[in-house]
Amino acid sequence: MAKTPGGFRAALLIGWVLLGVAGMEYARAKAIPASAALPVLAAFLFLYPFYLVTGFPTERERFSGASLPALLLAITVTPYLICCAGPVAFEWSGLAQLAAVALALSLWYLVLPTAPVTDAAFLALVVWISLGRYFEPVYRTPLRLYAAELGRISLFLCAALCLMLQRRVHETGFGFIPSRKEWRIGFLHYLYFLPLGIPAALALRAMHVTHLVPVWVIAGTFAGYLWGLALAEEFLFRGVLQQWIEDWTWNQRAALVLTSLLFGAAHLWFAGAFPNWRMALVATILGWFCGRARNQAGGIRASVVTHTLVVTTWRAFLTV
Repeated sequence: MAKTPGGFRAALLIGWVLLGVAGMEYARAKAIPASAALPVLAAFLFLYPFYLVTGFPTERERFSGASLPALLLAITVTPYLICCAGPVAFEWSGLAQLAAVALALSLWYLVLPTAPVTDAAFLALVVWISLGRYFEPVYRTPLRLYAAELGRISLFLCAALCLMLQRRVHETGFGFIPSRKEWRIGFLHYLYFLPLGIPAALALRAMHVTHLVPVWVIAGTFAGYLWGLALAEEFLFRGVLQQWIEDWTWNQRAALVLTSLLFGAAHLWFAGAFPNWRMALVATILGWFCGRARNQAGGIRASVVTHTLVVTTWRAFLTV
């Protein structure tokens, strides 16, 4: 979809409709009362336009300037306040935790100098918050509403917009629709990964073969990773960190190796089984092929394709 105001409005409308329908169907399937589901769904719908903005440079630039910290604070705390009209109990401590994240990230490059140590610490803070159970106590609910994901989405928005609009990172190729070239490169690196990564995962007993999951689960996983988790992880690791290490070392191969190792290390906490060395090794292999895809394509959308296809295959045929 074209990165124009018209394209943004079309993507916004389509996304709102699809998210609304999917949310209501999920609540119906899980027998979740509307009084609990609707506020959480409304919070997700509130965040969607801001997530969409990250992939539209012209719209994104409207947020730059001195008002960005206040905007990111609103983006972070508003979903929580919306959820408090439903299944989440309001607590001042929870509000303070969310505000602390938004303010720490949005003021980072306004207070601290731009340097390798501050850059590395910024990404380390984002990863630490994301991997920890920081948002679960804030969005605590007895129902399977995944409300804590609102916190993680707002965390990514704060990090991405600060990096794009304050730190002014190099163009990473962040976007939602890969080009034909990026699909081809991403798919090829997915094929390169399969004969090495899948046998390694099975040999290490990091994964086991299971029955084929329903088609709608496979489709949902593909869409969720292509436009969600894989895009966020590839932006932070391949788009930002790998480029920074290249700049610091003047060595593209060293950056690829180091980023892959760090990507693997981030999976030591996978499935709550720390230290999950098996999954960390598999993730390191995946990181290598994603990094190569990014280098060959000149942007992260190719690596997002590789990442998404690998995870979709895993979710379709394998289990932890």
